[in-house]
Amino acid sequence: MTIKDTLEETYAALSANKARSGLTILGIVIGISSVIALVSIGQGTQTSINSSIQSLGSNLLVVTPGAQRGPGYQISGGRGGAKTLTQDDAAAIASQVSNIAAVAEEISSRYQITASGTNTNTTVDGVSASYPTIRNVAIDEGAFFTDEQSASLAKVAVLGPTTRDDLFGAGAEALGQTIRINGIEFKIIGVTTAKGGSGFNNPDDMVYIPLLTAARYLSGNQYLTTADVQATDATSMTQAQADITTLLLTRHKISSAAAADFSVLNQADILASASSITNTLTLLLGAIAGISLLVGGIGIMNMMLTTVTERTREIGLRKAIGARKQDISLQFLSEAVALTVIGGVIGIILGVGISLGVSYSGIITTSISWQSIVLAFGVSAAIGIAFGYYPARRAASLNPIDALRYE
Repeated sequence: MTIKDTLEETYAALSANKARSGLTILGIVIGISSVIALVSIGQGTQTSINSSIQSLGSNLLVVTPGAQRGPGYQISGGRGGAKTLTQDDAAAIASQVSNIAAVAEEISSRYQITASGTNTNTTVDGVSASYPTIRNVAIDEGAFFTDEQSASLAKVAVLGPTTRDDLFGAGAEALGQTIRINGIEFKIIGVTTAKGGSGFNNPDDMVYIPLLTAARYLSGNQYLTTADVQATDATSMTQAQADITTLLLTRHKISSAAAADFSVLNQADILASASSITNTLTLLLGAIAGISLLVGGIGIMNMMLTTVTERTREIGLRKAIGARKQDISLQFLSEAVALTVIGGVIGIILGVGISLGVSYSGIITTSISWQSIVLAFGVSAAIGIAFGYYPARRAASLNPIDALRYE
């Protein structure tokens, strides 16, 4: 039996019952497209989270007050009530720890902001002038404040674009206007470039004011909510983290690191933890979609077993005129593989289309990898072989005399 004959017989067999073949193919289509779409969503989420963490700054160490209670992390800090980190601690880190490029202190809390009859509730972050460099904050309009303005307790503010839009309207001119924070007027001197984000840690929904101004007029004390430390390079981060821990333990008169009243978080560790979580999420999504592929494979086996039963007399006749076992087996196996390959091709196209549609809609950014497409197509072919083998073997093993007598 030639390849041409096999292909012609496969086409004829599948065309004989188009509805059943179409429904069987649909199971594979759903499975393959689900795998590609869900894996691309998982990979896109991982890329988005990693980009967000990396956009916070390079070679970043984040020192926060209060003991770290678990593997979680809080990048922007400032929402807890711990008061164990001071401006003197930050100054000591800058002067006594080697391999440190810069240190930026933060005093952060949420306030009601009012301006010209409008208001919004957002985070007010009192920071030092080095903050934009360490945390990759770019200025779109105006300028960031200086150390001199902080030292003179200047009441100036830099707005994130979301806060600007909430207070003055989308794209409105905000420079030179005033806002009130906790009843105190601040003059707007700059607007940051949009970085994207959501929730409480959205860098676009922020008001930045000078550190000492925040300490004097808002918090009323010298305690910090965060100290951002930038290492000189990536290879120095682990050693700098250890040196900061040792220094603060000494300053706080704590003998054991387990009893530390502060946490030093390494950006590389945060990135690794986030990657581990998103990888697990991607595998989970792929496994869930894989179940539909398994169901599709069972559907193929069910169809082929039904086909074998319906074509028992045909099989007996083929054997009676000289068809070999391998010819019968190849015929039915090729039908199963054809179903999965057709379903795989359609599923790939549909899965890619769904992924692009989700990304285009702006709901979430997806990332389609050629590995997932190759894997999905390979799995579809493997399912055809795996679930088509038993029906093909069963057809090939039929006794020709019994098959001819079958009603």
